[in-house]
Amino acid sequence: MIQTGLIQNVHDDLLTDVSYDFYGLHFATCSLDQKIKVWSLDESTGIWSVEDEWKAHDAAISKVSWAHPEFGTILASASFDRTVKIWEQTTYAAAMELQPNTFSATQPATGGSSSRWSERATLVDARGTVRAVEFAPHHFGLKLATISTDNHLRIYECIEQSSLATWQLSEEVDVTSLPIASHPSSHSVALGTPTHTSATLDGASASLVAQALQQSQGSLQGRGGLGNREADGGWCISWCKERYWGEVIAAGSGISGTIKIVQISPSRRPTTLLTLDPSPTGKLLAEGNTAGAAQGESDAPTPYAVTTVAWAPSCGRSYHLIATGSRDGHVRIWKVKPAEENDMDDDSGGTKWTASIAADFDNHRSAVGRVEWNITGTVLSSAGNDGRVRLWKATIGGVWRSAGSIGVEQTEDEDANMDENAAGVAD
Repeated sequence: MIQTGLIQNVHDDLLTDVSYDFYGLHFATCSLDQKIKVWSLDESTGIWSVEDEWKAHDAAISKVSWAHPEFGTILASASFDRTVKIWEQTTYAAAMELQPNTFSATQPATGGSSSRWSERATLVDARGTVRAVEFAPHHFGLKLATISTDNHLRIYECIEQSSLATWQLSEEVDVTSLPIASHPSSHSVALGTPTHTSATLDGASASLVAQALQQSQGSLQGRGGLGNREADGGWCISWCKERYWGEVIAAGSGISGTIKIVQISPSRRPTTLLTLDPSPTGKLLAEGNTAGAAQGESDAPTPYAVTTVAWAPSCGRSYHLIATGSRDGHVRIWKVKPAEENDMDDDSGGTKWTASIAADFDNHRSAVGRVEWNITGTVLSSAGNDGRVRLWKATIGGVWRSAGSIGVEQTEDEDANMDENAAGVAD
């Protein structure tokens, strides 16, 4: 049985992101109302309440991300004002001493909170609206990645961890023009398990956020006929959680409908290890055969932008799981395998990565806004414009199935189906 709770009137406008901290006892929310709210859990009652809230940006906030607690209590926020801001929780008295002139901007929420969040740095390199921000795994140090509608992936590293004031832009690269590593391996689009559904959509449902924030800017770079507005695109990132392969990040940009697995190296420019493309021309794209891709382009179905990506914790698996959600309503689970050590590429020092689609669901039947894994990478959740959060879990035989769904408004039939599905995938 899935236990749920409802928090009414979280923000004054559309909620754009929710992010839990490392311990799961706090979460941060952001909204079109330009505010961030931090919520805390009363473990004795199970009730969530607002601990702090403040106006954080001059435009809608798209994402928030928590740093690992070994660096302190730190948040990063990305906004449509083209900035990323770094926030640190301090005691109220200490914050007043450090920033007495900014009291009115971030004073604590009514409710007796003794802490406040102070702005430590503002990153202003983006030339488009910043759509995603995520701190790197803690073993790489205090770093974060951002991606914006200028299609650039940016990696920042904190130089002064004591003050959080100085952040160095260590990498800046256009995702759409990233070079492919030598001898890349293609991926297979054949389904690994019988999970593909036959239902199709007549068109893509633009997300509520995109509808509210359509901007009449220039055309996006990409293949013709796929849309030329920011509302048609998707920009998302997710770090690989494993240390062994170095700094590797999954990034989606624009309207291509693909995810690139990007390797960040201090000794060379970022390169693409693999491209995850569910279209029939995906193999050609992964091999860098642009001529072949162009030839089959007219016969291929129109790709829809990937709006969200989540790299699962490995937990000892010999392969990686990467989940994606798209504007076509599909939730896809990719099984990604790095090369064996004896398959190392002698010329580039890279490895040959391969991938296949392990599951493909279109139950949302509308744009998917978020996918997220649990801490062990065994259960996937997805949220769509159908107003439901759906759970997915693999059976003992490795077949991914629905583990139930929840929504603001439940019916008796939906509850019954949810319980039945959850019982069917129980270990």
